[in-house]
Amino acid sequence: MIAVRHRADGRETQTMPNPKRRHSKARTSRRRAHDFLVPNSVSECPNCHERKLPHRACPKCGYYKGREVVEVKESK
Repeated sequence: MIAVRHRADGRETQTMPNPKRRHSKARTSRRRAHDFLVPNSVSECPNCHERKLPHRACPKCGYYKGREVVEVKESK
């Protein structure tokens, strides 16, 4: 919400609201308690035993749920 203030010369100005009181350290810490990064979960490919993201085709061999779904180019 934008506050409207009247100046001495009769014009109106708009200002953004500012906090009335300072937030305590405990309140700030409680708000930031869930701001940490979570590591990605990684599963093992049953075909080539490489690490891969769950519910996705393996980037190394192209297999998903026991069958080849993506053709993977051989690297030199």
